[in-house]
Amino acid sequence: MRIGVFKGLCPSTNAVEKVASLPYDVVTAEEAVTLTRDNPLSMLHVLRAEADLPKGMDPYADEVYSKALGNFQQLQRDGHLLRESKSCIYLYQQEMGGHHQRGIAALCHVDDYDRNIIKKHENTRPIKEDDRTRLTHTLRANPGPVFLTYRDSSDINKLTEEIISSPPLFDFKTDDNIRHTVWRINEYEAICDAFKSVPNLYVADGHHRSASATRVSKMQRSANPNHQGDENYNWFLCVIYPASHMNILPYNRVISDLNGLSSSLFLECITAICPLTKNVDAVPTGPGNVCMYLNGMWYGLSLNRHPSDDPVDSLDVSILQKSILEPLLGIDDPRTNPRIDFVGGIRGTAELERRVNEGNATVAFSLHPVTVTQLMAIADKERLMPPKSTWFEPKLRSGLFIHTF
Repeated sequence: MRIGVFKGLCPSTNAVEKVASLPYDVVTAEEAVTLTRDNPLSMLHVLRAEADLPKGMDPYADEVYSKALGNFQQLQRDGHLLRESKSCIYLYQQEMGGHHQRGIAALCHVDDYDRNIIKKHENTRPIKEDDRTRLTHTLRANPGPVFLTYRDSSDINKLTEEIISSPPLFDFKTDDNIRHTVWRINEYEAICDAFKSVPNLYVADGHHRSASATRVSKMQRSANPNHQGDENYNWFLCVIYPASHMNILPYNRVISDLNGLSSSLFLECITAICPLTKNVDAVPTGPGNVCMYLNGMWYGLSLNRHPSDDPVDSLDVSILQKSILEPLLGIDDPRTNPRIDFVGGIRGTAELERRVNEGNATVAFSLHPVTVTQLMAIADKERLMPPKSTWFEPKLRSGLFIHTF
C-alpha cells in the first residue's frame, strides 16, 4: 500500500485546542451552532458553515459553501492555520478512558480507492456525498481525514512505538475528556516502506469523505489538460489505524412513525416474526438480539438468524432491515428514506429514549455493534453494509492537519 507525504496546514500551537473540532457528521445543526458560538476558530465554521448563517438556511445552499471558503481563508490569514515548511506525515494518538488508538496521518491515492485496494464496507447517502464533494471542491482541501484501518503489522507497530518517546507537536484534552497527541514525522521513509507490505486498507469511518475525494479528483483531472497523475488532487487525507486499536460502537435507529400501524398491531406483527420480550435492558446482550423502545418500554427482539455465506445478510442491522424496518415500517431504502434517523452509540440508549419520549420519533432500536472481523470480511467480498452500520470512537478531530490541492 502506498501512502503519501504532504506539506499541509496545521493549527498554530496556541490555537490547536480551539481549531480542532469533531467531524461534520456527528453533530446536529443545533449542536454546531452551540459549539461555534463562542469559538470563532473551530473548524466547524468550515465543515458546517450553515451555523454562521440565519437559522433555517438550507445546508446545501450556495451561501453555505461560500461561507465555508471565506472562513477557511480567514483562519489562514489570521495565522491560526499555518503551512508546514516541508512535507511530512504525522502520528496521531487518542486516549478515551482505558482505550488507546494510534495511527499514521498521511495521504492515500484515489486510484487505490477506485481499484478497491482501499476497501469499502458501507453504502453512502447521495445527498451527503454530494455535499462533501462540493465542499472539498470549493475549498480545494480535505479539511477532515478519512479513518482507515488495516490488519496489524508488527513492523509498523514497532516504528510508531519509537516515535512516541519524542516530544509531540500537539498534546491536549478536549471537553469530552479525550486526549489527543500528535507527532510530526519528518523522517518518514521507514514507515512509508513498511506500508508497502500492507495489502489493503479498509475505510472504517469516512465513506462520504473518501467517495467525495475521488469524485473531486476526477473533476480536477477533467479540468486539467496537462494532467500528469502526480498532482495533489490525486491524493486524500487519511489517518490509518491497526485493526487491534479499533473500538466499534453500535449505530442505532429511530423511526418517525409506525407506518400507519397502531402500537398494539405493530407489536402483534413483530411477534409473528420473532420472539418478543417485555421490560428488558436497553443494551442487547449479544449478536442476534435487538432492543426496541416503544411507548416508554424496552422490548427484546430475538432475530431469526439463518445460515448464510453472505456476511452482510448475517448482520443484525441487515436482519432488522429486512424483517421489520422494510416490511412493517416501510423503510424501503435507509439511505434516502426521511422517516429513519441514525444515532451513534456514543450518545447511549438514553438518547433513544429522549427522542421517543419527546415525540421526535415513535420507535427506536438499539443494536449490538459490528466487529472489525465482520467489517473486513464484508469488504474483502466486495459487499457493502447498510448505511450507518458502524460507529467508531473516539472520533478523529478535524483541523489538526489539512491537505490542500
